[in-house]
Amino acid sequence: MQSLSVVFNCDPSAVTVLCLRVTVLLTSSLMVLGAGLRCVPVSDIEIRKKLIHGGQLLNGLAGPTVMNAAPFLSTTWFSPDERATATAIASLLNSLGSAAAFLVGPLVVPPPNGTAHLLAHSNTQHIKDRIEAMLYAEFGMVSLIFSAALAYFPSRPPFPPSVAAASQRLSYRRSFCRLLSNFRFLMIALAYAIPLGVFSGWSGVLDLILTPIHVSQVDAGWIGFWSIVGGCVVGIAMARFADFIRGMLKFILLLLLSGATLASTWFTLTCLTTVTHLPLTTATLYTSCILLGIFLNSSVPIFFELFVETVYPVPEGISCGVVTFLSNVFMGVLLFFLTFYHTEFSWFNWCLPGSCLLSLLLILCFRESYDRLYLDVVVSV
Repeated sequence: MQSLSVVFNCDPSAVTVLCLRVTVLLTSSLMVLGAGLRCVPVSDIEIRKKLIHGGQLLNGLAGPTVMNAAPFLSTTWFSPDERATATAIASLLNSLGSAAAFLVGPLVVPPPNGTAHLLAHSNTQHIKDRIEAMLYAEFGMVSLIFSAALAYFPSRPPFPPSVAAASQRLSYRRSFCRLLSNFRFLMIALAYAIPLGVFSGWSGVLDLILTPIHVSQVDAGWIGFWSIVGGCVVGIAMARFADFIRGMLKFILLLLLSGATLASTWFTLTCLTTVTHLPLTTATLYTSCILLGIFLNSSVPIFFELFVETVYPVPEGISCGVVTFLSNVFMGVLLFFLTFYHTEFSWFNWCLPGSCLLSLLLILCFRESYDRLYLDVVVSV
């Protein structure tokens, strides 16, 4: 309980000595407990379900810290000409786990194709054994990460790398009041949350969307894998460009969202081959899906940096946490409708270009500012 009090009473200014370390240790311990609950060998199916759901809940509680920590870490540890790159690496490496999931699932656990296979006890037992092996492997990896953080994870460098890293931040109450009353922040928050939320829900059921056009689960996994990997590479490159030429975040987002709008429209029209008569080939599906993933995934660190610059001195974790929450809300709403309209997916596909176009219009109307960068440049001079 003492650790919890340290986490929830952290001073929002700069970084206290214990706050970041305790938060990371608490987060990783929740992941260890969650992964461990899923591995408990219980023969009763109902108890096993409850343990798995409990483990997923603990893992979900740890998620916000992992998703929102990148701008906070980059401000604390890196100079102004390295921050965007550090944010990109920290936020996009988290996406590589999702990329691996697209491959690990179909490759490690074979899909039960056909009724005869489902009725075969040996095949069912084989699938069960492979699922348990994957759960044990995940528990081992999470435990290794927790051990490494426990052994060495300092909260901050000996000296702050910039003026912003050592400056005072607003309290939590004032931060939320400023965010909710800042129309410019709400604009870019929606510009981030709507397309990224729709894309997250869409990519989560990508295999179901591609099944009617005769694309296998393995091919869908490779499409998801390369879209995320490509997004990581392009995102880091764009962030490095933003570090070299400062004040270009809005321009970069306009380029990425324009590409996402075109790619999503191309994919949607390709799926309507009976209407548009566009060529429906493996190459076109791969290209349009991968380009869409590259443009949207690479926009995440650019959005994060723009959030922090717009609402500074609001703490990075609060501003990025709010937009991540909004993104999850839009994803949840979309998946909720999917439970009722799951026999036909053309409406789901049209949500993609619509959300990207709306985000593009919001960014076009957005007036950018760089309050944190201004503080670093003016005070340091």
